[in-house]
Amino acid sequence: MKRSIQIFAVSALAAGIAACGGSSDGGTSTGSVSVGLTDAPIDNADAVNIEVEALVLQSPEGDRLRYEFDFPQPLNLLELQGGAVEALIQDEEVPAGEYSWMRLEVGTNNTIEIDGAVYDLTTPSARGVQTSGFVVPAGGEVALTIDFDVRKSIVNPQNDTTYKLKPVVRLVDNSTVGTISGTVTAELINEQCTDVTTVEESFIGNIYVHEEFDQAPDDIGSANEPLVVVPVTNNGSESTYTAAFIPTGDYTVSYSCGDDFVETTDGQPADDDLTFVGMQNVEVVEGETATANFDTQVVQQ
Repeated sequence: MKRSIQIFAVSALAAGIAACGGSSDGGTSTGSVSVGLTDAPIDNADAVNIEVEALVLQSPEGDRLRYEFDFPQPLNLLELQGGAVEALIQDEEVPAGEYSWMRLEVGTNNTIEIDGAVYDLTTPSARGVQTSGFVVPAGGEVALTIDFDVRKSIVNPQNDTTYKLKPVVRLVDNSTVGTISGTVTAELINEQCTDVTTVEESFIGNIYVHEEFDQAPDDIGSANEPLVVVPVTNNGSESTYTAAFIPTGDYTVSYSCGDDFVETTDGQPADDDLTFVGMQNVEVVEGETATANFDTQVVQQ
């Protein structure tokens, strides 16, 4: 099992405060932070192996706290779906306050496996991707998760031999998220996925999660881009999906069996003409799982 190598770049003043665990007015000036990595699923790959090198936090004092990792091999992000998480840092004591951003740095040893063939994932020269800011409470703790959205991060998939990695991530506070899950009936799949031979072995569609109620769903890269897209998978007895780490709030959830490409072969945003069915309003409550099932009756309503 890997263990992280932690390198702190903290000013002498900040380090002194952290060491004494307090400030001049007697208040606590440090807190703890934990960060995990998860994946918003993708349906058209067998493995997506990413070399995760470091995590950098931009501290309230202006210094950067850097954590380098020694994972023995690239992480297969497809093993981090449905709420599974790889811990990056755990209960690290850091200066309390408002952090401007967090940056996940990836290396160049990245590959994607499709139908048994392995292809390189080329990366841009700047291999770090920044998230939004966050707050570490004084004397408290915060647990965060970086959702590495593989579906939005891998582009040019219409070319058989060239795949590009342009990391797209979102940062969520674990105390303010919930889950959406449900089932899709075989009848609806057969109706919408006209080339399905057997549900167990075929592409059987995706669930789209759009922010706010009563949204008109659209594809990735559109003006009304989904927050996440998760595949429907069959376990031999039923077809299910799980959208994890969804911030609390109101969402429109829908089903589509169309192919949603991020970019065209010439690098332009792909405008895919998808058919969406079964739109449902779903409220996500922290720590709970909301259910949205899809069948022919829902579509006909």
